[in-house]
Amino acid sequence: MLCDYSCRSNEHGASRRSFLGRVFAGAGLAVAGASLPGAIAGELQSSGKRIVTIFLHGGVSQLESWDPKPNTDTGGPFRTIGTSVPGLHICELLPHTAKVMHHLAVLRSLNTRNEDHGKGHEEMCTGRNKVPGVNYPHLGAVAAKVLAPESFPLPGHLLIRGGGSGSNSSAYLGPKFASVELADGKAPPRIERPPALSIEADKRRQEFRAAASDRFSSRRRTADTDAYTASFDQAQQLQAQREVFDVSKESAADHDRYGRHEFGQHCLLARRLLEKGVPFVQVNHSNYDTHHENFDFHIEQLGEFDQPFAMLVKDIADRGMLKDTVICVMSEFGRTPKINKTYGRDHWGKAWSVCLGGGRIPAGAVLGKTNDNGTAVTEREVDHGHLFHTLLAAAGVDTKAELDIGGRKFTLADPAKGPIRELLS
Repeated sequence: MLCDYSCRSNEHGASRRSFLGRVFAGAGLAVAGASLPGAIAGELQSSGKRIVTIFLHGGVSQLESWDPKPNTDTGGPFRTIGTSVPGLHICELLPHTAKVMHHLAVLRSLNTRNEDHGKGHEEMCTGRNKVPGVNYPHLGAVAAKVLAPESFPLPGHLLIRGGGSGSNSSAYLGPKFASVELADGKAPPRIERPPALSIEADKRRQEFRAAASDRFSSRRRTADTDAYTASFDQAQQLQAQREVFDVSKESAADHDRYGRHEFGQHCLLARRLLEKGVPFVQVNHSNYDTHHENFDFHIEQLGEFDQPFAMLVKDIADRGMLKDTVICVMSEFGRTPKINKTYGRDHWGKAWSVCLGGGRIPAGAVLGKTNDNGTAVTEREVDHGHLFHTLLAAAGVDTKAELDIGGRKFTLADPAKGPIRELLS
């Protein structure tokens, strides 16, 4: 990824809020009192369903990916290519992905009415319109809450971060469900036992901690004491499972298939985590903010994205995981059909596309349509709220269910929206 961000908005830097969020998320604090109705919780948390999102930060161009418009005033220089789905064509920059489109679907009618990086990222990840002073949980936090077994030894919400911003927000679900960030695809820091501490000494130390904690809790048990106890217990489990994050354990052939560059290794790590049952994994890829030289940048960025993503889809399918693994490639918005004076495309939320598949998503489906030059949605307009519902529903979640948190009811997704029924089988 050689290009720098062309848009100089503050969202491309690390904010104080996001930094502090990652610090507190890393502490692994739990929250008490958040629960699903018993029957729903039992069904979901034994289902083995998973969600993986690939977030193309900056705003990938729908015209250079899922909804090309060749030979038009907005189409640009690239041709379309056929795919493994008869009649479905995508941009020629995605030849490997074209071969696995029979496992995927395309939604070509998103209108998110937003052209701001930070707002777009938050709304796509939460499925809610951004309201000042109100925080909603990230898709990963909701997935971790409703899909992870109660005794799951790994974090349920993992962010593999190369470039682009992260979102660890779990809002009212509590820090237990915030993302654990794997910076540069590396394991969480400080999960190995110090070499100077023997196994036996560590065991005695943990037994003493547990005894002291139990004694304290028997007299003054609070939500905070439960949270700290849960954090220590998960940290111990994480230490025992640390090899899960070691992508070097995969075969040399797999490293070659995915590519030995950063994004290839991140997709291979995502496959490894999904195989271990992690309910939500997000992989970031950056930079698609192509205000100038859009076509050169997309040659480079999609050239890096194409093969690893196709290999991830192929492996998920070949290993029998596709019916239990929902896949989505998304951005914060698309790019303008109009080509600007520096051969770039600017921010565009009015008519753009995402690619998704797995779970209950019908393979090979194409939903929605834009007009001949891609400036407006003409069929089945939907937005980020509908997509959020759909991804959860595709994983078997009843998105109208409510969470009971401290005696208050919270819906899993925006109650004003619902799943896109045509994209659920």
